[in-house]
Amino acid sequence: MQLTEKHKEYWSRNLKITSILFVVWFVFTFVTGWFSRELNSITFIGPLGFYMAAQGSLAIYVIIIVFYAKTMNKLDNEYGVQEGEED
Repeated sequence: MQLTEKHKEYWSRNLKITSILFVVWFVFTFVTGWFSRELNSITFIGPLGFYMAAQGSLAIYVIIIVFYAKTMNKLDNEYGVQEGEED
């Protein structure tokens, strides 16, 4: 199968979205854990470092999944590669 410019553009946008979400995931997984002592000086339903380790990161993961699914469905429809019924 020969890749067209449209395929390359679709893949490029897919990689850009994935990269951004990976950075968000990394920050809320490792950076908040690394700086948890400093974050504990901030209070948000308790110490922020503890909250992010206990529940905040999980909420961020769900948001990332929902955002990715919606964005990719929109991108799939835009480029005509959506899943659906076969003819």
